[in-house]
Amino acid sequence: MSDPITRPTVGAQRDGVDPSAVEEKPEGVTTSAFARLGERKRARLDALAQAGVDKGGVSLLRDAFRRLRRNPVAIVGAVIVGLFILVAIFAPLLAPHDPAQRFDELTKNLTVDNIPGSSSDFPLGSDPLGRDFLSRMIYGSRQTLFVGVVATLIGLGLGVLIGALSGAFGGWVDNVLMRLTDVMLALPALLLAISLVAMASRSSQWTVIFAVAIVNVPIFARLLRGSMLAQRESDHVLAARALGVKQRSIVLRHMLPNAMTAVIVQATLTLSTAILEAASLSFLGLGDPDINRAEWGLMLGVDGQRYFDVRPELAYYPAIAIIVVALGFTLLGEGMREAIDPKNRR
Repeated sequence: MSDPITRPTVGAQRDGVDPSAVEEKPEGVTTSAFARLGERKRARLDALAQAGVDKGGVSLLRDAFRRLRRNPVAIVGAVIVGLFILVAIFAPLLAPHDPAQRFDELTKNLTVDNIPGSSSDFPLGSDPLGRDFLSRMIYGSRQTLFVGVVATLIGLGLGVLIGALSGAFGGWVDNVLMRLTDVMLALPALLLAISLVAMASRSSQWTVIFAVAIVNVPIFARLLRGSMLAQRESDHVLAARALGVKQRSIVLRHMLPNAMTAVIVQATLTLSTAILEAASLSFLGLGDPDINRAEWGLMLGVDGQRYFDVRPELAYYPAIAIIVVALGFTLLGEGMREAIDPKNRR
């Protein structure tokens, strides 16, 4: 027979007491010590919970913006783009003269072999028609920004439409749309833009915008289509489909918003190429024929190329401005792409 002293649980069971209710306390530890230990643990958990509430969750957008602010390349690009936009917006306040006005003090010594240089009233001198070159450079930023932004927005809208239809429905819709984009991608971008402008009866500012926009449509379409295909097999899309949500709601509310991030970043990069392509068309004489409108590509092609031997600054200033602005958009776009890349999350 077991000794009830060495087997207390057996004795407790004989007396009708539940063995699980019998608590074995370590020797030398009182009930108050256990209570203090429990209070410290609860206080620690409460402190951790409160810290989590105060700090709050970090969304993907906030995390990407945080890493973007720590990227020196993106900061440099943002500064360049910001200055460019400010100059374009406040061009009427920054320009010292009317960009289309001809000045007598510039035209009196103006010849084919002599174009007046910088002076106190005209820091960058004159253009071949006796107009203030600095004012035309400042107003040229506004025209360049307008062409690049409008062309990118049109290309983005058409590309999103094609990519969304292709990625949402698949099948023969995907095959037809993607084959059309493959044909457009098979041609060099500048050659395709020149062909589109040449098809117009008369070149203008809007023919340049339309040509640059069409060139960028396949880029957005294929990028969004790939993101949409990746979203089709995601858990939240499968769950929505299992719950009987309509296909239109799945595409517009679940797939498209999650697939647009990479496309928006690509639009920032495309702005730089749109500016370069528009300037290239104007340089080749296929842009806006209005010589009174200040535009960097037109200034580089008409004035800079023709009078390069007489005054090379007419080509240097527009070329440097185009390169710096395109570089700014490229640096900002690359920084945004790295910021939203999941591989860079820590």
